Amino acid sequence: MQQVCDGLTDQKIYRFAGKWLARLPHPFTPEDEQADYRWQLSVQQIEFSTTQALDRPVCGRIFFEQLIRDNIDIGRPDKVNIVFGRQIRRRGKHRTPGSFRTQVITGGVCPYLYLYYKKTQVKQYLKEGRALRTETTLNQPRDFGIGKELTNLAALAEVGYTANRRLLDAECISHNPADGAAALDALTRPVISTTCTYIPGMRFTDPRVQALLSACCALALRPAGFTCRDLRHHLAPQLGKTPEDMTSGQISYDLRRLRAHQIIQRIPRSRSYQVTADGLTTALFLTHLAQRFLIPGLAELTGTSPPPGTRLRQADRAYKAAITHLAQQASLAA
Repeated sequence: MQQVCDGLTDQKIYRFAGKWLARLPHPFTPEDEQADYRWQLSVQQIEFSTTQALDRPVCGRIFFEQLIRDNIDIGRPDKVNIVFGRQIRRRGKHRTPGSFRTQVITGGVCPYLYLYYKKTQVKQYLKEGRALRTETTLNQPRDFGIGKELTNLAALAEVGYTANRRLLDAECISHNPADGAAALDALTRPVISTTCTYIPGMRFTDPRVQALLSACCALALRPAGFTCRDLRHHLAPQLGKTPEDMTSGQISYDLRRLRAHQIIQRIPRSRSYQVTADGLTTALFLTHLAQRFLIPGLAELTGTSPPPGTRLRQADRAYKAAITHLAQQASLAA
């Protein structure tokens, strides 16, 4: 498809236009043609797009919203200078015309990122949730010292595609959401060991998994590692049990799950274990997420004990009222 698009040259467009201008009426009279008046194609607006398909579309929306947050200043003059490779003067007699800003527009539920240079705009958005699309629209070729004649199509294409590439090179992102989705999937999905043993995933909202992750946070402080007995003594109180109530089979099962999901690893030539660096990071984050965010937030929304004036509850009520109002309007319109 790219080869077909690259084959659209100015000569092909001239032949196409000439074919129809020979059949359709035009304003030139025979006297005008004898006086050597001729038609000539010109460029009023032209758009060049670069589409990058995502290998994990399920994370596309998260990725693009993070891209907007991390590059909200991309429309500033210093950044626009990088994108278009043009000197921008903000003061003096020969100041560059136009407004330099970043504009984020949400049409429906799909956000668009815009930046401007004179009468040229660059738009970036998520195409059907599957591809990052960057479009440069030139409304005035003379902004780049190029004429409007169609013979300048190749030069305009160079400007448009270069702007797309420079924008993508100038953009940065603080983290890749696909990595987070992969880490969460690796933790929660089942694992099949090398001996074909089925090891269930670790659903971090499960009370037993929360107790295991909390125990790992404490046991990570042991420089020499920890044993099955240490895990038993840390895990039992969180489950409302005594260490004697937990069997060796239950502890072995928990150790197997933690090892399979790379939360812990066995110390070579010993019966001790240690929490991995990534395992500690995951355990700390998920325990904080559950204990300090999910549970308190749900308590404010669903419980009756918190005061009714909390910001979260007020926002929830306003959202429900807006949905109800919209439904009533739809019913009246029908």
